[in-house]
Amino acid sequence: MTKSRVFFVTDVHGSDVCFRKFINAGKFYKADVLILGGDITGKMIVPIINQSDGSYRCSYEGKEYLLKSKEELNSIVKSIRDSGYYVYFAEPREVEELSSKPELVEELFKRLMKESLEGWMRLAEERLQGTGIRCYVSPGNDDFFEIDEVLNNASYVVNPEEKVVSIDSQHEMITLGYANRTPWNSPREVDEEVLAEKIEGMASQVKDMRTAIFNIHVPPIDTIIDKAPKIDGNFKPVISGGQLVMISAGSIAVRKAIEKYQPLIGLHGHIHESRGMVKIGRTICLNPGSEYNTGILKGALCELEDDKVKSYILTSG
Repeated sequence: MTKSRVFFVTDVHGSDVCFRKFINAGKFYKADVLILGGDITGKMIVPIINQSDGSYRCSYEGKEYLLKSKEELNSIVKSIRDSGYYVYFAEPREVEELSSKPELVEELFKRLMKESLEGWMRLAEERLQGTGIRCYVSPGNDDFFEIDEVLNNASYVVNPEEKVVSIDSQHEMITLGYANRTPWNSPREVDEEVLAEKIEGMASQVKDMRTAIFNIHVPPIDTIIDKAPKIDGNFKPVISGGQLVMISAGSIAVRKAIEKYQPLIGLHGHIHESRGMVKIGRTICLNPGSEYNTGILKGALCELEDDKVKSYILTSG
């Protein structure tokens, strides 16, 4: 009999506090395996601008801050990083140059993103080394390809992207961070046919589907875990009758693969609003949701025993 307690989270989008909670969750939940399933990097830079008198200025969440003490500075830096943004200390002239040259902003963003992720990988090793807890972290559709090198070079964390890995002596896992097309044209979007090919390439190598895990970032289409707000041409939510209009934004290819192979469990994310569980045949599919910008870590704690999901619970904390 092979048992594993798996803690799964997704869509932390650069939040320092959420990643720390994820790493600490191994001990807290007595988990054997930690899985972070994609969209791990932040979305923007917040410049903190040096002033001639030794103070700092920054604009954050619609407010202007003048930071005169070390305590004020440390507090705002922590708040920014915990919200998933990257801090950059800059001179006023440098900010002007960045404002006029988008290519420099993108270069800086990718550098800060990689530096942050390298710090996360070191933290994971410090906290988990010697515990026996296995840790898997993979990219999602929002993550630039530049981070793959950081994940692949990590000495403790394993990047399982587009591979078949064994999380224990019986349970194999396939992982895919790509998504079907979205209005945001994120880095890892492909057509449904390509998704199907990528999933098939891994699924064909799985020895026993009865005990397999499908760690696929995008959820299966037409389920309660793939509902997202409909947006208009200006990327604004569509409202009808005073209510948000919701649509299915999951993947046809993912649903077909689950229907065909019937793995033990599907671990999904991508759509923050659609926290929940759905069964497709024998397969339990989970989306823990995400509230990374509030510092709350949403997760799914699963007890796997041979070819059964003995229990699962959606967590929040």
